[in-house]
Formats: sequence, C-alpha cells, structure tokens
Amino acid sequence: MEKITGSCLCGGVVFEVQKITGPFELCHCNRCRKATGSAYAAMVSVHSKNIHLTCGKEFIGVYDTPIREKPPAYRSIFCRNCGSPLPDFFTQQTIIEIPAGLLDKNFHVKPDKHIYVEYKPTWSEIHDALPQFTKKQIKKWRENL
Repeated sequence: MEKITGSCLCGGVVFEVQKITGPFELCHCNRCRKATGSAYAAMVSVHSKNIHLTCGKEFIGVYDTPIREKPPAYRSIFCRNCGSPLPDFFTQQTIIEIPAGLLDKNFHVKPDKHIYVEYKPTWSEIHDALPQFTKKQIKKWRENL
C-alpha cells in the first residue's frame, strides 16, 4: 500500500499516512474557522494506527481552548515554527483528523459532508451537493458511532 506523506508549511513536521478512510468533513464551526483562518476546515479522518509522525515533534505546539459545553476542550495543534495546523499525534482517540491541505499527494477520498453549517459566515456560500448538517444533527450522529 502506498504511503502518503504530509507536512507543515515549513517542512519541520512530517508524517506518513498508510490508509485514508474518511470521513472527509468540511467543518464550518467558529473554532475551526478561527484555527484555519478560512471559511471552513477540510478535515479527513484516519485510524490512529495509520498515521505516524516521522520528524518534528519538537516543533509541535498545543492550544486547548476554554470548554464551552463539556470536556474535552477544542484542541488546536500547530507547528510552532510556521503556524500550520496539524493532526493531534498524541491523542488517545482512535480516529485522528488531518487538515487535508497538509497531504503532499492527491488521495482517493472526497469530501462527504458539510458540518456545523449554521455557523457558516454569510460571505461563504456552499455550491456543491454534499449533505449539510447542523451541530445538533452531528452530535446525534456521533453519539451513535
């Protein structure tokens, strides 16, 4: 199986992904928009056993935002050198979200949904036919996983 490499903007943090499974979500929540500086975060999911940090551990920074509803806090992982958002390589979760733009090659998984669409800014329009989910719908769906 072909490995896909990923890296931050400066190349200080490098990782390998063996298998990208998805989901591939386009998140419009306020925190994702702030963390990426964009209209939404394009996040593709992989199983934690399929991603490996190859170099740059010393460049990884972590910011835990204040808890709004219940733990855990929104965690922002980033390169301390260039500021690029990064996957959380040290989480205990079995699924890890990767900012899709960090991957160095194209991959076969396509975005499958927009989430937290009620937080979408008015200047950003959705022009595709992907399903759109609110916070309430996503929370209910994730509770059933």
